[in-house]
Amino acid sequence: MNQRRARGSSASLSRRHFAFGWLPFLRPKHISLNNARFRIVRHGNSRRHYLLIHGNEETARRVLLRFMETHEGTAFLIEGNTRNVSLEGGELDPNRMFSRAGAEANLKNLNPDWNPQRVNSALAVLDRGRERLLKALLPRDRGVLVALHNNSEAYSVKDEVDISDSVSLREPANPHAFFLCTDRSDFAILAMSPYNVVLQQSKPKEDDGSLSRLAAARGLRYCNLEVALGNADRQFEMLRWLNENVK
Repeated sequence: MNQRRARGSSASLSRRHFAFGWLPFLRPKHISLNNARFRIVRHGNSRRHYLLIHGNEETARRVLLRFMETHEGTAFLIEGNTRNVSLEGGELDPNRMFSRAGAEANLKNLNPDWNPQRVNSALAVLDRGRERLLKALLPRDRGVLVALHNNSEAYSVKDEVDISDSVSLREPANPHAFFLCTDRSDFAILAMSPYNVVLQQSKPKEDDGSLSRLAAARGLRYCNLEVALGNADRQFEMLRWLNENVK
């Protein structure tokens, strides 16, 4: 009787471990939405999540992998080295797939020869997998998702000022390095940093399908860390400041 009880208890424990993912080797190492495939890197049990969504932003990739060696959290890094991913024989910017409206506009822009039926077929693929991906990417219990991006001369914090709710420009001479966040409490902390930061908390009038717009619409904590491509030291410095001060 005692042996049967012990075996039953052991089996129950194993089932619980499997169900809740307590055994590290049972956790998935990748998650995908069609051809947007993300490698998952975990360190410790922090609820902090990190994201690299554009494959060609190699500075951000190197910074995030280096950061994860010594800091707790879960990182999602898109595989490949191109900005866009393939979808149904065409192209899609993966940071435009988080709403149907944004994905539709992006597909039409990148694939001008597609007819409406082909666009709708691709949108159906995204609709089927979007929420599953978001469930993995978005941290629970009001945790913050930190996305790392690299930019070029064509984009800077100046492009965000007019559409932001609040702005703090501590480094106006360095507009390519900045934070974009969706939570006012996070903004208040980041505004005390020596860096540029903008708040975009209001629900956007135009949904471009980006993760920041989705976070604003749903009232989620999201922070985008932008620096110029190649400026790894500055991106690591800013990421460390955020990690130490935004809880």
